[in-house]
Amino acid sequence: MTRARDTRKLASAEELADHLGVPLATLYAWNHRGLGPASIKVGRHLRYRWSEVEAWLDSRTTERAA
Repeated sequence: MTRARDTRKLASAEELADHLGVPLATLYAWNHRGLGPASIKVGRHLRYRWSEVEAWLDSRTTERAA
């Protein structure tokens, strides 16, 4: 399976926490437990592909009954 190339800048943990409206500590806890969006370790820093964040958000979306 070929993955489409996402050429956007990787998001830092701080940027993603701000984008999601959650504390930075929550993002680190999710990462530690394997619950949040997939992360990439760059040196000692966590980075996130926006396409992975969007896919994770899509997987968390709930449908409301009409």
